[in-house]
Amino acid sequence: MGVGYDSDENTVEECPLADDLRLVAKQELREDDIIRTHSLRAMRNWIRKHPDIVNCRTDAPFLLRFLRTKKFSVPMAQDMLERYLVIRQLYPQWFSKLDVDDPVISDILDSGYLVPLPGRDEFGRCVMFSCAGRFDPYKYTSADMARVHALIGESLMDDPENQIKGYSYVNDESGLLMGHMTLWSFSDIKRIIRCLQSSTPMRHKSTYFINVPNFADKFFTATVSFLNTKLKSRVKFFTGQKDIQKFIDPKYLPKEYGGEIPLDTMIAELKKKLRAKREMLLALDDMKINVNGKGKIISEFDDMQKELTGSFRKLEVD
Repeated sequence: MGVGYDSDENTVEECPLADDLRLVAKQELREDDIIRTHSLRAMRNWIRKHPDIVNCRTDAPFLLRFLRTKKFSVPMAQDMLERYLVIRQLYPQWFSKLDVDDPVISDILDSGYLVPLPGRDEFGRCVMFSCAGRFDPYKYTSADMARVHALIGESLMDDPENQIKGYSYVNDESGLLMGHMTLWSFSDIKRIIRCLQSSTPMRHKSTYFINVPNFADKFFTATVSFLNTKLKSRVKFFTGQKDIQKFIDPKYLPKEYGGEIPLDTMIAELKKKLRAKREMLLALDDMKINVNGKGKIISEFDDMQKELTGSFRKLEVD
């Protein structure tokens, strides 16, 4: 029951980490060799016995995505993995067919809308850099945007350094148009935020927005209100890119933002890495779980409609 590498419960993998990374994993995630081995065995046994999981990866890099995100709480990691499998089937328009050579995805990547920066932030986190003005909201859909984020995110999730240190997000909103804000319905914004918070095995550590135009203030206020308390506290707004340079070494920014490497070079390197992982990324669609229409996960998404009514009213009053 595995996609890629499968293992029985007695297998012990070597998961070597550099000394500094091993220290962070121990201090922040409670990870050591014994806990990691026992937790991987527990995850595999649970997957094997799960009545609804038809096919799922069981290799260590995949399972450690969830264990490290949940600080080696096996029940919480199992819950997140189940949610991850369910949302992939509930929303295939966002999370399936993640192909770098898909013409639409390839064009959006070439635009420079979203790239992981070549260097890390001051805490060693992977930095995802986006520029709204480089995404054409009149040519592409919200589903196209989501698939680009999912493609790049999935390509990074097996990296142990990313799993342990997490991610920072820098979003340049210069060039934002009304078309960008009408691209997504508030119900879909709420759904995809719920997916990111409870179903995506990534440690979201900080999110920075720069150059948000005045006409978009209410939109961003409403969107941030959908985040949980922890993630809300990690969102910051700045008026210009110089503020970001306090947190990220300027040399790692695209040359167009005062860095050293041209954006086109970053894009070419990104697409090279995505093509190297193309088979693995497409194979994610082979994973399957039988979705229970009356289960707790489906119920949570259904309940959002009631919550959204209050959100719409508040937005109208404001």
